[in-house]
Amino acid sequence: MTIHAGLTIRPLRPDDWTAVVELDDLLTGTVKRAYWKRVLESYLRDEGCIGLAAENDGIEGYLFGELRAFEFGSEPCGWIFALGVQPGAARQGVASALLAEARRRFRALGVSRVRTMVRRTDVPMLALFRSHGFVGGPFVQLELDVADDAPPPEGTGMEDRP
Repeated sequence: MTIHAGLTIRPLRPDDWTAVVELDDLLTGTVKRAYWKRVLESYLRDEGCIGLAAENDGIEGYLFGELRAFEFGSEPCGWIFALGVQPGAARQGVASALLAEARRRFRALGVSRVRTMVRRTDVPMLALFRSHGFVGGPFVQLELDVADDAPPPEGTGMEDRP
């Protein structure tokens, strides 16, 4: 547990599940109770996982990250896959405190890099990560529409390939 600007940054506990679900619902507009229950249970038992809460009269924010190794030739690294902050606590150092603690914990796990993915249009989140030193990495995220009849997107040079 660490204290940062009046916030307590501590590991998530089983009783934080409701607060995480409610905050995620507020931020995304989608209730994902079963998903968050599964994630929190996994993170509470896996030593390579980091689940953090920022607390000050309740949960002000959360962060989930994990140690990942060797996918697509990557060296072991930390991954931050979820970061949420109460809208009323935005721009008050909550996300920065969570990121600082995650960085410290990833370093203790022996990794030298931390990665994440951010939607290109999420300018506030991009700005947050960039302000903490995150830059474009050596990998490119690719995706595929798995619908049976989905043709390759136009302009990719793949339209005429078998």
